[in-house]
Amino acid sequence: MVKVHFRDEHKIVAIVQARMGSTRLPGKVLKNIQGKSLLEILIERIRISKFLSEIVVATTLNQADDAIVNHCIEKGIKVFRGMENDVLNRYYECAKEYNADIIVRVTSDCPLVDFSVLDSVIELFYRTESEYSANTIPSSTSKFPDGSDVEVFSMEVLKYANDYAVKPEDREHVTFFFWQNNGVRIFKTSQINHHRDLSQYRFTIDYPEDFEVVSKIMYELKKENKFGHLDQVVKILDDNPEIRNLNSKYYFGIGWEK
Repeated sequence: MVKVHFRDEHKIVAIVQARMGSTRLPGKVLKNIQGKSLLEILIERIRISKFLSEIVVATTLNQADDAIVNHCIEKGIKVFRGMENDVLNRYYECAKEYNADIIVRVTSDCPLVDFSVLDSVIELFYRTESEYSANTIPSSTSKFPDGSDVEVFSMEVLKYANDYAVKPEDREHVTFFFWQNNGVRIFKTSQINHHRDLSQYRFTIDYPEDFEVVSKIMYELKKENKFGHLDQVVKILDDNPEIRNLNSKYYFGIGWEK
């Protein structure tokens, strides 16, 4: 049986990467829905986790990201600044600064991450004694929607990756080094999957249409007085095909956000 007191044994830190300089939808992390920024919405949702010791926003040293820092200070959210393109190093330095034993990676363009999914990935990580666990990666085998992404890995393997990863894509995307063939070492990885294939759903935010979809989902959740667990979000999209169709042209060939 999985123990429920991981936080007593390890410091589990969720690091939320965020920056203002998105090429597709600039400033999206501070875009407002129902009086709250996307960043606030995400952090409020994952803060309910029974395992997280701390949540930190990791942004860049760019002047444009002063807005994120100021927003975090105003809202009482912990924030760290590091390199823009070497996101792997940004994660490592942030994790080191906050004395993390285990890192949970979530991104600011996935504001509807479900804390119960996050906790399930953490449980998988411990149950399988993995070095890296996830739900949507690798995407070719995932049954989770794009926008529900959670990754969990140890400080030891993060340090190893920071020391040995040399490819630009490994430095930029943080976890490529863990689950792709990196030519250095093989990590013990595990993936949690859903009983139903939900990979055709999309509520990440890369484009204006994505923001419109998430805004409408949040409106429906508020109207129905629901938190927005994964199954509730999917049901809204099933019941409202006009919402789901707004960003349907982006269901394939989805890019990565730094």
